[in-house]
Amino acid sequence: MRINPKLLLAVGLLAIFGYFLQDLVLGNDQFAAGINKIRKEKNDSFRRAKNSPLTAEQRDQFDSLRYFLPEKDYAVDARLERSTKGETVEIPLTDGKTESYLRWGRVTFELGNAPQQLTVLLKLDDKDGKLFIPFTDKTNGFATYGGGRYLDVTPPQEGQGEITLDFNQAYSPYCAYGAGFACPVPPTENRLAVEVRAGEKSFPEIDHTGHNH
Repeated sequence: MRINPKLLLAVGLLAIFGYFLQDLVLGNDQFAAGINKIRKEKNDSFRRAKNSPLTAEQRDQFDSLRYFLPEKDYAVDARLERSTKGETVEIPLTDGKTESYLRWGRVTFELGNAPQQLTVLLKLDDKDGKLFIPFTDKTNGFATYGGGRYLDVTPPQEGQGEITLDFNQAYSPYCAYGAGFACPVPPTENRLAVEVRAGEKSFPEIDHTGHNH
C-alpha cells in the first residue's frame, strides 16, 4: 500500500504540534503549582501568632490572602544595570521616618506592550541579601493595596546582565493588614503606568457584620 507523502507530513506536523502543546500546558501547570505552594506557605505563616502581621481577631477570621491567578506572562526577563556609584538613599516610611537603602541598580523590561523600568534597592542592614523593588501600578487602590507592593529578588551572579522579575510574587507591605506598621513608600521613579494584574490582591476588610469586602 502506498502512503501519500502529504498525509505523512500532516501526521508529522500534528505530532510536533501536540508535543509542543503538551509541553506548554505542563509547563504552565508546573509554574502555577510552584506559585501556589509559596502562597500556601505564606497563608500558613499568617495563621500562626509568631511573626504574623495579623491581630488575634484577624487570625480568627483569616482563611487566605487574595491573589491573581498565576500567569507566566508576568514573569519577565529584565535587563539589569548595576549602579557603580554606591549611592545611599533615604526611603520615606509611612510613619514619617526614613530607612537607608543602597541604590543597587536599575532594571528595564517590557510589560503591557510598553517599555518599563524600576529602581532596585538593597536594605543596608538586611541579613538575607535580597534585592528590594517597591513599586506602584494602576491596580493600586482598586484590586491591590493602595500604597503599592513589593518584590524581593535574589541578586544575580557576577557578570549576569539579566534578571527575572516574577510579578506573581508581588506582595503587600504589612501596612496593608493594619495601621501599626511603618512601611517603605515606593519611590516616584518606580511608578508603573500599567496594570500589574499579578501577585497579591488587597487584603479583605471585615465589616461590622463579620463579612469580608
